[in-house]
Amino acid sequence: MINGSRRRAFFAVGGATVLAIVLAACGGTANNAGGGSSPAAVTPVDIHLMVGGLNKQIYLPNMLAKQLGYFDDQKINVTLVDEGSGQGTELEVVAGNVDAGSGAYSHPIELNALGKKIETICQFGIAPGEAEMVASSKAASIKSAADLKGKKLGVTDIGSGTHTISLALLGKAGYKGSDASFVAVGAGNTFIAAIKNGTIDAGMTTEPTITRLLQSGDAKVLIDLRTPETTRAALGGDYPFIGIFAKNDWVSSHKDVAQRLVNVYVKTLKWMKAHTAEEIAAKMPADYLVPSKDLYISALKNQLAIFGTDCKMPAAGPQTVLSILQNYVSSFKGKNANLSETYTNEFANKAS
Repeated sequence: MINGSRRRAFFAVGGATVLAIVLAACGGTANNAGGGSSPAAVTPVDIHLMVGGLNKQIYLPNMLAKQLGYFDDQKINVTLVDEGSGQGTELEVVAGNVDAGSGAYSHPIELNALGKKIETICQFGIAPGEAEMVASSKAASIKSAADLKGKKLGVTDIGSGTHTISLALLGKAGYKGSDASFVAVGAGNTFIAAIKNGTIDAGMTTEPTITRLLQSGDAKVLIDLRTPETTRAALGGDYPFIGIFAKNDWVSSHKDVAQRLVNVYVKTLKWMKAHTAEEIAAKMPADYLVPSKDLYISALKNQLAIFGTDCKMPAAGPQTVLSILQNYVSSFKGKNANLSETYTNEFANKAS
C-alpha cells in the first residue's frame, strides 16, 4: 500500500514474521492485546509508520526504538517509511496509506478544522528542537525577527511545521506571512546549500543541520527553539512539536495496538533520559552520524531537553498551538478545532 516517489526508505523491524504475514499491512492489525498484557501472550502485528525525516534528531526516538529492540518486545513488526516533511506524513496517514505517522502536533489541529480527524497518541517532542538560522553574510542586517520582513526564508516544506513556526515568529514581530518569501528547502545538505548559495537569507531547521552550520561558520542562530525555556520565550508558551499520530477511527478500532505502540515510545524516552548523548549516539545507525559522530553528539546535547519522558501532551500546549494557527497562519483564519479530538493521553497514562 506504500507507493509514490516520496517514499525513499523502508526499515523493517521485528521478528515473528510467520504470524505477522497474515495481518494486513495498513489498518489490518489485530486488536487483541491490551497495555497490561504480557508480550508473550499477544499476536504479532504489522505497522507502517511514516516519519517526517528519519535522520533529523527531532525524530530520533523512532529509529532509536528500533535499534533498542523495543518494537520487538511489543511484537510489532514496524516498517519505518522516510518522508521529507511532517506535512507529507499527515497526508499519507489521512489517505490510509500508512497506519500512523510521526510529525508535528500542528497537523492534527489543522486537519481537525477541515473535518479530517487524526490524533496524537504519543507526544515525545515537548518543544520544537528547531532554530531560525541566518546566513552569516546577512547576520549584520538580520538581528531579530523584525528584520525577517522582506527576506527569503527557508522552511522544510510549504505548510510544514517549520513554516507554521516561522509565520508565528513573523506575526509576533508585527508582520504578516506575506511580508516575507518562503522557500521549501528541506533539511540537511539541501538547507545548507540554500544558505550558502543565497537561495535563502535565513531559515528554520533542525539538528544536526544547526550545529553543522555553526561549526562551518555559514550561519548563526537568530532564534533558538531547542529547549522548552527558549521556546516559551519566543512563542509565548509550550509548543509541543513531534509525536506519533494516527486517524482517530484507526486508534479507536486498534486500541490494543495503539497501546503497544505507545509502550514502545515511553520505554524509549525513559531510556534516553537515563543515558548520555554519547550513549544515545552509539545506538544510532552509522550513516546518521554525519558529518561525524562528534558533531552529532554535540548537536544532540543542545536539544535533549525537547524530549519528554512519558508521551503525555503538555497541558497548555494544544491551546498555544491552536492560538498560533489562528493568529498567524492565513489559511487557518476564522477556523477552529476540537482540541479533545487532536490528542489523547489515554495510552500514555496506561503505559508501563
